[in-house]
Amino acid sequence: MSHKILLIIPAYNESQGIKKTIDKVKNYISESKYNIDYIVINDGSTDDEQEILEKNKINNIELINNLGIGGAVQTGYLYAMKSNYDIAVQFDGDGQHDIESLNNLIDPIIKNQADFTVGSRFIEDSTSDFKSSVARQLGIKLLSSLIKSLTKFEIKDVTSGYRAANQKVIKQFVERYPSKYPEPESYIYLLANNIRVKEVGVKMFERETGTSSISFLNSVSYMVNVSLSIIFGFYIQRNIKRNK
Repeated sequence: MSHKILLIIPAYNESQGIKKTIDKVKNYISESKYNIDYIVINDGSTDDEQEILEKNKINNIELINNLGIGGAVQTGYLYAMKSNYDIAVQFDGDGQHDIESLNNLIDPIIKNQADFTVGSRFIEDSTSDFKSSVARQLGIKLLSSLIKSLTKFEIKDVTSGYRAANQKVIKQFVERYPSKYPEPESYIYLLANNIRVKEVGVKMFERETGTSSISFLNSVSYMVNVSLSIIFGFYIQRNIKRNK
């Protein structure tokens, strides 16, 4: 059976690099053994991104207002569910994710070894030379330790946006998807609901254009806020399970 796979590509003010990213995606799709489509979610961009998407006939959904990374990606999951895709893959529009690593990401789902996979720079089979800044790596390790202490499950690259979901997870994310810190927060929800999560090695690059949706300029504030969100989410999910 040929799995229908959708690349969800959130993009905010990525006019400088979105065409280059999509050209790489299209080239990969043309040579792939898989049945792959893509959709760009233009998250209320204020530059000329929409004009570039339309001029180059790039499949897209234009959001009138900026919803943030959580809302943009959830829009993609809704599109994937309504279009009956088997697997949805989050893929950044800024050139940071290596499309050639897609096989690594989706294979465990196709083989029914996982419901959800996360592309990682920090496990042994990763070929990624780019690991992010020292400050970001420290923040990632702290969040990873927090999630492990709460769930007993270790995810090393907790802020990675290169992730894949099967239909079960797609439906759950349509119903509930964190808006502010979607990557680290979502693991609490997934693990609490017995979703099989697998971390796989991928290659990533330093972003070529645009601005990160996660700002570490105020690193202390970020770490406090996301840590509190993770802790609150954990106890909310635990109470839900107790009351069932």
